[in-house]
Amino acid sequence: MSHTTPLPADLPVPQDDGATDHLPGTTVPNVTLLATTGERVCLADLPGRNVVFCYPRTAGPGETAPDDWNAIPGARGCTPESCAFRDLHDEFNALGVGIYGVSSQPSDQQAEAKERLRLPYPLLSDHELELVHAMSLPTFQWRDMTCIRRLTLVLRDGVVEHVFYPVFPPDTHPDAVLTWLRKRRD
Repeated sequence: MSHTTPLPADLPVPQDDGATDHLPGTTVPNVTLLATTGERVCLADLPGRNVVFCYPRTAGPGETAPDDWNAIPGARGCTPESCAFRDLHDEFNALGVGIYGVSSQPSDQQAEAKERLRLPYPLLSDHELELVHAMSLPTFQWRDMTCIRRLTLVLRDGVVEHVFYPVFPPDTHPDAVLTWLRKRRD
């Protein structure tokens, strides 16, 4: 199953502003986030390699992206990115790599998206921005929301091994993460 909504060709491309330069090699803070499984997950406690992709927000059912959303570099594409990670889930699994999605949306909105998109991995809610503040993750304001800028962390035993930032285009990004991981098997 694949996502069916292509991204508009004229989306603004995000630029590397150095907002994640401090992350490689850092220990993940002891912050627990509510997962769509109903459990609380502490990324610092995850063993082995895990991919944590941070995304601004997933649209609700039938919701179309407003023009002001499309104008924000890197904002559009959360559903295609989530579905691409879904479609490659077995390949990540074969490498022994877990996948987690993180956004600042409330867990109930994430649970709806997880079910609707048939995502085989948990989404974690940083609605209170605890992880954002503890790790100094880049954000942007949209209307009345603080959204996490799109980035992907590769964690290894609670340490940030690699950061993909900025992420563009989001729909092919999971392939790039998988390629990076395959080159670093051990």
